[in-house]
Amino acid sequence: MKLTVRSDLCRGHGRCYDLAEDFLEDDDEGFVTARGQTLDVPADQVEDVRNAAASCPEGAITILED
Repeated sequence: MKLTVRSDLCRGHGRCYDLAEDFLEDDDEGFVTARGQTLDVPADQVEDVRNAAASCPEGAITILED
């Protein structure tokens, strides 16, 4: 599974990195550091990442299934 975060949609609400705190981090401005990237999700983080994606009010996080 992969996760991608659209930088044009992310507004820095912070829900994603609160829910997937072992996978996602915030930058100095409160945005998730994964903006504009596609990341491989470790198997032990899948549930947290799915919850993080579902919680994004802007719909900036997309899950890409392998």
